[in-house]
Amino acid sequence: MPTTLNYLPHLLVLKLIRIYQKTLSFDHGLVKIFFPNGYCKYRPTCSQYAYQSVEKYGIIKGGLIAAWRVLRCNPFSGGGHDPVK
Repeated sequence: MPTTLNYLPHLLVLKLIRIYQKTLSFDHGLVKIFFPNGYCKYRPTCSQYAYQSVEKYGIIKGGLIAAWRVLRCNPFSGGGHDPVK
C-alpha cells in the first residue's frame, strides 16, 4: 500500500526544480528581466521539461530524460517545440 513517505523523494525533487526556477533560471527566475523574450531555445524550457518528466516518469527515468534534454541543448541543436512524450 503506497504511503506519503514513498512520494516524499519525488515531491522533494519537484520542489527543488521549482526553487531553481524561481531563483536562478534565466526564463523563470529573478534574472528574467534581462531576457524578456526568454533565454532557452526549447519550449518548454529545460527546467519545465525536467519538472514534467520527473512528474510523469519518476525520479530515475524522468531524471535521465531531463539530463538527455540538457545534453541536447547546445549551439548545434535547432531547438523548437519539444514536449515530454
